This record gives sequence, C-alpha cells and structure tokens, in this order.
Amino acid sequence: MNAITCTQVSKNFGDVKALDQVSLSFEEGKIYGLLGRNGAGKTTLLNCITGRMFPTGGEVYVDGETALENEKELKKIFYMGQQELYPEEMTVNKVFYWTGQFYGGFDLEYAQNLCQKFGLDPKKKTSKLSTGYRSIYKLITALAVDAPYILLDEPVLGLDAGHREMFYRELLENYAEKPRTIVLSTHLIEEAASLLEEVIILHNGRVMCHKTCEELLHSGYTVSGKQSEVDAFIAGKKVLSQQSIGGLKTAVIYGKPEEDMPQTLETGRMDLQKLFVAMTEENGGELL
Repeated sequence: MNAITCTQVSKNFGDVKALDQVSLSFEEGKIYGLLGRNGAGKTTLLNCITGRMFPTGGEVYVDGETALENEKELKKIFYMGQQELYPEEMTVNKVFYWTGQFYGGFDLEYAQNLCQKFGLDPKKKTSKLSTGYRSIYKLITALAVDAPYILLDEPVLGLDAGHREMFYRELLENYAEKPRTIVLSTHLIEEAASLLEEVIILHNGRVMCHKTCEELLHSGYTVSGKQSEVDAFIAGKKVLSQQSIGGLKTAVIYGKPEEDMPQTLETGRMDLQKLFVAMTEENGGELL
C-alpha cells in the first residue's frame, strides 16, 4: 500500500517530549486534516516525516521504504512549511524552476496561470513579498509540483478571506484532476472542514483521534434550551462542553441523540471546530 507511515515516532527536545510514540498513516489519494493546539506536535511530526528532524525513536516509511536519509523516497514529499528556506535574492520564477529540477516535474504553465489568478508577480523576489503573498507563492508551488504527497503547514497564513476561498476551491479542483495525498495542518478548522476526508488530532504529542470527518461529526450533537431543562437532560451523559448565556444553555454531548428527545430542547449537528475545541480542553479527550 502506498502511504506515509509513522511507527512509534517520538521526538524529545531535552526534557520536553514533543512526540510520544506516534503511529499513523497518510494513505494514497486522500485529503487529511492534521489538527492540534499550539505545541501539540504537528510541525514537529511533519519535520520528522520530511527528514528535517531526526526522530528520537520510531520509524517513518514512504511507500514501504524507510524515509531516513533516503533521497529517493523523500523526493515524493513536498512540504510547505512556515520557514523561509530560499535565498533572499531568489525570485518566484526561480523557485518554480528549481522545484521542478529537484522533484523531476513542475507544471509551469499552471503555476503562471495561478499567479495571474492570485495577483502575484512571479518576477518578484520572495523576500520582498508580503506575508500573504509568501503563502500564496508557496501554495502555487505545492499545487504545481509533481509529487504524490503534499504536506501543508498553516497554508493560508496571512491570506485574506477572498484568497483563502480561492485556494480552497483551487485545491479541490487540483485534487479532482490529479488525486494525491494532501495533509492540511491548520488552525482555521471550520473553513477547511468541507475539504477533509480524514482527521487526525494530536494532543500533547500523542494521537488523540484518527477518524473520517463524517465519523467525527456524527460522534456527538448539540442540545440547547432553558438552562434547567438542559441540565436535567445532560445529567449522566458524556458532556464535551457547555455554555450558558442568561437563562439559556447549550451543551455538546458525545453520542447519538435519543429518539424521544424532549420537544422543548433543540438538537443540532456539531461543527468540526467546536468538537475539536471540546475534545482538546482539559480532560476532554478522556471522553473519547
């Protein structure tokens, strides 16, 4: 099976355990959401996968081959990180050129068309671009490169709402035309939720949850109404979170709604971001 596979991957920084025996797979032809609060280990995991960091323990495999110092397998992965790794004098066009040289394929015509769509001048030096346009040129590079695994770490950093929507739409069109494995690590969870097929949640350096997006969204529900009635209903249930405003209350419940729900209460479907927040609050994950 073609996949990026992590087996018992750990990474320590002195006494700090950034990753703690992480085991997971990013399978061929799926869009994944890699979620976690700040410090959960997302960027460290991506750096270990791409060889930018060596794990303290465990192994990373690409299509069944070890990834450690394996140029042939690592060339299958394009990683868009937050660091600027290109020389300050390099133009966007030069980034496109050298990316194609390294990965063995790059759709320059497509990249140039995307530059026009996003209003990016490819003759500009990358060091002279704003934060938003630095993200844009990296996104265009990721979409145009010929690599079966695309890892995107906070890909829409600095983008306005219009450009973020353009990127999400372009990503889906690109994926439909050329299915491959795409991993999105993002804090804008609700914006990206409709793109995701599977969700992996890291919490305190461990895999808290790995499910399809639909499974997650159907793992609980919201209930709202008068505070006294909600309190009576949720007694004895697994409550992920609850919030009161005035005399009204909303609670997020783990499980499926009961068939004989009180008519005075309203139920609704959870959204991914609220579920993520509830799960990663103190002790929240123990309910799952």
